[in-house]
Amino acid sequence: MAYKTGDRYQMNLFPPVIDDYVAKDDPVRAYDAFVDILDFKELGIPVAPYKSGAHEYCPKKMLKLIIYGYSYGTRSSRKLERSCHHNLSFVWLMGGLKPDYRTIARFRSDHAAAIKKVLKQCVRLCINLDLIEGNTLFTDGSSFRASASIRHTWTQERCKEHLEKLDKSIEKLVDETGRLDIAEEDLDSLVKINKELLDKERIRAIVKDISKELDDNSKASLNTTDPDCVKTKSRQGTHAGYNAQITTDKKHGLIVNSETAASSQDYNQLSIQAEKAALMLEHKPKTIVTDCGYYSLKDIAKVDNDITVVMPSIKQAQENKGLHPLKPFIKERFTYDSSQDKYICPEGKDLTYAHASYDKKIYRSDASTCRSCRHFGVCTASLRGRVINRMAEEDVASRLSDIYHSPEGQKVYKLRKEKAELPFGHIKRNLGAGQFMLRTRPKVDAELAVLSTCFNVARMITLIGIPALLARLHGTGC
Repeated sequence: MAYKTGDRYQMNLFPPVIDDYVAKDDPVRAYDAFVDILDFKELGIPVAPYKSGAHEYCPKKMLKLIIYGYSYGTRSSRKLERSCHHNLSFVWLMGGLKPDYRTIARFRSDHAAAIKKVLKQCVRLCINLDLIEGNTLFTDGSSFRASASIRHTWTQERCKEHLEKLDKSIEKLVDETGRLDIAEEDLDSLVKINKELLDKERIRAIVKDISKELDDNSKASLNTTDPDCVKTKSRQGTHAGYNAQITTDKKHGLIVNSETAASSQDYNQLSIQAEKAALMLEHKPKTIVTDCGYYSLKDIAKVDNDITVVMPSIKQAQENKGLHPLKPFIKERFTYDSSQDKYICPEGKDLTYAHASYDKKIYRSDASTCRSCRHFGVCTASLRGRVINRMAEEDVASRLSDIYHSPEGQKVYKLRKEKAELPFGHIKRNLGAGQFMLRTRPKVDAELAVLSTCFNVARMITLIGIPALLARLHGTGC
């Protein structure tokens, strides 16, 4: 049986110019053209005209390297350097330049704020290409690991326990030092103990500084490797990480905005994300859709009144999944009559206003009516009658419920998983970017913006095709 074999010593001739290394419809050409049309002045990266004796790489080339590398899961600066030597598409993109990993890492770190702005120009381009409408948006969050270990996360409780152990160790070492001083022997052991004592004192001072920083900044926890990351939970356990927030458009699922939140949960994040998305689009969306993780009535009340929020409450979401069906006498089964300021129970009995408490109003039924009701003991077992609390933002909850249960609300909410969760799947699975490479929130936000831009460019290639996209990026189709 014959086999195909290669000959590494056979003479071959590469094309005479680097531009012939890749085909005319190769995806790398789309990324190259995309970066070429970016406004670097707006980004804040100066691109000086050619001068003799150049001592640094062209910023456009470096940005092309980072965005293209991230688009194919090559994020490490060492792997990017290696690709510039061995991968023909990278050789073509860089025009034969081969920056070392320190240069790549330094550029990415020094220009983090500018790199974050790339996504805004990408969104503007998508709007011009009629790929983003900006009328209906979907927001979701997902946990990403930080470039730090959970073992370096400190809380006040951990600081207290660690200081107590250190104090006992130091006390024991001091006693041992005193004993050796009296004996005036075994000097090697004395030197060793004194060194260990100094190490314990140094660690004690560090832990006390951490405890003080937690107090001064009113933080629940602090990671000494990356002070901006938070404690996050996922299917893989508890880790030091970031809560990445992404907002997408309904038309093609393209990312409109992305950034990390200062909290490990989505709670209280909706108004912030709606505002940031409006700034990116330069106009307010008509509708924003999200899941029950964002359900905070005080935060939802901050969202512009012109924006329709489609979101289930936690109980409604559980009911939809069949986890906890709504019980017959929960608050949602009672009807509020705004004209008479009272609640009506499922049996048609009134619960009238009793008194106010902080940010809520309390409504109570007649005690004798409840005790004589056939559902007494099921609806309530209190001899004083059934009580309903009405929060200050109850009108917001009622409006949310009506919108969510409306035919239009149900129709658009069914698209949430498809539109909001797809980018996370692409970034984490296809690009292998479940963990950030950089540290501190500004740099992590820049990295998330690059990943979001990569997702958008990949979608543009899928939707338009490379030849047509190149034509539009070069100005012949826009």
